[in-house]
Parts: sequence; structure tokens; C-alpha cells
Amino acid sequence: MISTKEVQHIAKLARIGLSDEEILRFQKDLGSILEYVDILREVDASSITSQPSVLRLRNVTRQDIAKAKDIQESKRLLEMAPSTKDGYLKVKSIL
Repeated sequence: MISTKEVQHIAKLARIGLSDEEILRFQKDLGSILEYVDILREVDASSITSQPSVLRLRNVTRQDIAKAKDIQESKRLLEMAPSTKDGYLKVKSIL
């Protein structure tokens, strides 16, 4: 079981104020969490492979290939822009 002093220290580190009732509640909750972690420490995980998912999922990716540019469409869009420079939209700099 975690002490009230330890709960107060953790609350101070987290910069939260706790009432006496909350300290008692968190004392129980944190104690339960630490007991569960102790149970997990006893598990032998040496036979577990490094596969991150039980479902054997994999990322599906596509190649990054540039699409053909429609020059007429680009010109039309640039003409609608309030300001352009060298074929690009000109915008205010943001710092």
C-alpha cells in the first residue's frame, strides 16, 4: 500500500491539489495499480517474439509518384489567387 505522504508527493509533482478524501481514494487506486504491476513483473516474457500485434497487421503503403500536372488548371487557379510570384501563391510570412 502506498502511503499518504507518497500520494501527496506525487500530487505535488503533478501540481494538483488534493483534499483529504481524494488522497485516501488515490492511495487505494495507486496501490492497486502498483500491485498489478508487481503481478506483471512475475510473467515470463522471454518466449514472446517481437511481433507488435497479435493480428499480424502490416502497413499498406503506396509509392509516392507525382501525378501529371494540368497546366491549364494550374494557370486558372493562379489567376484567381490574390498574389503570385514565379508560378507560386504568395502569402504573408508567419513567424
